[in-house]
Parts: sequence; structure tokens; C-alpha cells
Amino acid sequence: MENKTEFDYPHTFVLLGASGDLARKKIYPTIWYLYRDNLLPHNTKFIGYARTKQSVSEVRERCQKYMKIRPGEEEKLETFWNANNYVAGSYDGRIDYEFLNRIISNHEKGPIANRIFYLAVPPTVFEDVTVNIKNACTSSKGFTRVIIEKPFGRDDVSSEKLSNHLAGLFIEEQIYRIDHYLGKEMVQNLMTIRFANQIFNPAWNRENIASVLISFKEPFGTEGRGGYFDDFGIIRDVMQNHLLQILSLVAMEKPVTLNPNDIRDEKVKVLRHIQPIELKDILIGQYVGNPEGQGEEKLGYLDDPTVPGDSLTPTYALATLWINNARWQGVPFILRCGKALNERKAEVRVQYKDVPGDIFSGHAKRNELVIRVQPGEALYLKMMSKSPGMKFDLVETELDLTYSARYKEASVPDAYERLILDVFTGTQMHFVRSDELKEAWRVFTPILKDLEDNHIKPVPYVYGSRGPKEADDKLAGYDFKYSGSYKWKKPIH
Repeated sequence: MENKTEFDYPHTFVLLGASGDLARKKIYPTIWYLYRDNLLPHNTKFIGYARTKQSVSEVRERCQKYMKIRPGEEEKLETFWNANNYVAGSYDGRIDYEFLNRIISNHEKGPIANRIFYLAVPPTVFEDVTVNIKNACTSSKGFTRVIIEKPFGRDDVSSEKLSNHLAGLFIEEQIYRIDHYLGKEMVQNLMTIRFANQIFNPAWNRENIASVLISFKEPFGTEGRGGYFDDFGIIRDVMQNHLLQILSLVAMEKPVTLNPNDIRDEKVKVLRHIQPIELKDILIGQYVGNPEGQGEEKLGYLDDPTVPGDSLTPTYALATLWINNARWQGVPFILRCGKALNERKAEVRVQYKDVPGDIFSGHAKRNELVIRVQPGEALYLKMMSKSPGMKFDLVETELDLTYSARYKEASVPDAYERLILDVFTGTQMHFVRSDELKEAWRVFTPILKDLEDNHIKPVPYVYGSRGPKEADDKLAGYDFKYSGSYKWKKPIH
């Protein structure tokens, strides 16, 4: 008898919330790329599930402009859509899930069959959906895995309630809390940079590093989605998850092995050393229209008709966290994120201390190791050099690893591609564990409560600017020196 591998058994990928924005723009394109590149088990079927009544051809039409199709892939695309099904049903009705279960079962021939459920649904229906999956759709012949999108609650209490609810239905190994930042190339590269290079490791501590700045900038505002955003704000939307995840990878100790749980143990350990954020260590802002801007730029956050006119929700935040352990005590880890800023960028900037015993009359600027997550993955080390020629002047330059120049032929996959593939293979390294989530909310809940209870008014900043002017003073107070004299240029090749 022929030996079957995991790759040969039937797998069903069920996308709940299949009529929504996330499904259309991200998840359907992602599963198409994985299917196209033959990365999924051969016998995989896809089922969309949502309240909207629609056919697979209507789903296809709505996804079309978000899916990249290369010449010669038309036939493969047809087989992909032929492997798709769509079921319309309620999120809270058990009978609809029993029908869904029958549709899945039709495909499951043989002794083993596995199921993955992706929950791209609003938080309001989350409990109903998970209970119905457990009661009516769990695989009796293989694994059942559930992928959950943020927000994972609004604070420590709601997050704990959600975690307890999930723990009552599934074991931790079945739950995949997705934070797509953990799938990004340079975020995944952080461990290699740190632990496979002796050049960085001895200096990765409070004796040599002055500050660490982790930034996330978007050049657009809420674009009519203000109603959703206003419920959460920039701190819950970006800082408490994406930026804190990056911080834990930058600051954690070396794990015992590359086993997912060893890595996640170290991430939790470093989070446990962080005290809850204090009011003096945070600055919040809200963008206002730029009278000299074009179109959308003229509108401030409060001009969005879906946002309450008196909203104090921050669209910008700068918060400093302190890690009270032997490696990092006294080093400020500054998290900065905002909408309607001057550029799109996500990066880690490790700024080293000034060179002791200066012989260059103060002309030597600080070294910086910059890990650019997006756009244009890059790693560069900012350093001082003598200017070419007769003069003995100092210039800032860089040792540069820009992916597009160094790895011309390489195709960097989208974060969602890596993470969804990880769920198929059962790899949990890049997903958030429940104890990690608990620590993250412990750090952020008190400050969120303070800001809301005390009606702290955000500082205004102009659409398209670098953010509130007060942010530069705040950064300077944390020993981060911004000279503005140097701008990294992406190499042209």
C-alpha cells in the first residue's frame, strides 16, 4: 500500500467573514498565492462563509482587483476557484453550522481529514462563531485549528474573558492568534541578526545602547473607516500588538533552541520585566486638516463623518517603556505610531551612545543600527567616516543591506502567506500565546484607562507632517538624538 503523507490528506480551509474587506483584500489573494505556488496540501478545498448571499463567481469578481495573476497562470486560477465553495449562513445559528459541516464532510474521504477556520469576523459575533465551530464543525478525523484576528479584547479584563472563552473550547495548540507583523521578513530576521552575529551581541546592552526607537508611520488618515478606528485608537490598533511584538524580539534573551515555545517563553519573560506605562511617559496626538494640502489632506480626523465631533481618540502616540532587567535597565524603548504622517514606514532604530573621549570636536554623530520593516526591507548601520579627498572632515555613511539590491531574484512573500502556511504546518512560532497577550495588556491597560478616565486631550498635528512638534522634545528627553542631517537613500540598481 502506498504511504500517504500529511500533504495527501484532505484539508478544508473555511474563511468566516468571507464577504468582508479583509477576506477580499488579503485572505483570498493569500490563499491563491499559496495554492499557485503548490505550497498547500494537494487535496485542499476552500469554503467561504458569511451572512451575505452570494455565489463563488461573485466572490471571485469582488476579489479580482486584489489578486495578482501572472501570464500563463489562467488555468491554475480556474482550478483554484473550482476548489472554492461558498455557504451563506448566520453567525449564531447552530443549524447553519451543521449544514456547513455537511458541506465540509462531502470532501473528506479517507481516515484523516483536517480543518482550518479563519475568523475574519467582527468581535461582536466572535463568541457565537467559536462556540458553533466547536459544537458543529470540529473535525473527527484530524486536527481542527482556529485562526483569530486582532483585536484580542480592548483591555486586560475583556482580553482575559476572551482567552477564558477560547480555553473552554480549544486547547492552546489549536489557537492561532495572528499578528501579521510577526510574518514580515525583517521582523522574522530579527532573531538571526541578533543571535547569529557576534558583531552585535556583545554591544546589545545598557552599556552601549542609548535608546531604541520602534516606529510605525502611515501617510493616510482613517479614509472613512473612522467609526471602526474610533472604538480602538492608535494605541490598541498598532502599539499594544505590532510594536510591542517587535520590542520583545529586539529585547529578549537568547532562547534555548528555535523551538516555538522556547522563543515565546523568552518573549513573555522580557514583557514581565516591563512596568505599566505611566502618564509622564506618553504623548498622544490627533491630526487636523492641512489647509495647503490636496483632497483628503485638507480633512482632519474630526472631519470624518463617522467620527464623533468631540472624539479624544488618538491617531498618534509616542510611549516609552522601561525594561527592568540586567541587560536593559535605564534604556528607553520608545514606541511611536501615527496616521496622516509624512511617509509610510515601519522600522527599528537602535541608537548607540556617544563615543567616549571625543577627539573630533563634537562632529561625530551617533551610530545607529536601522532595521527597516517596510517599505523596502533593509538593514543598515549608520556610522562615521572621513570624507573622500584632501580634507579631514567627518561624514555620516552606512553599511547597507538593502534586500532589493542584494537579493534581486528573491521574492519576499507577504506576511499573511507565511502565517497561513504556518497554520497548515502547525508551526506556532509567529503567533501570540495567551500568556504573552496577558502581559501585553498588563503593560497597556492602566494607561488606556488613565487617558480615557481623565479625558486627556490629544495634541493637534497637521496632516502630512512628522507628527506633533512636542514629540521631538519628548524624544530628546529620552536620550534619542535626532540631527536630521542624514537621510538614508534606497540604492538604485
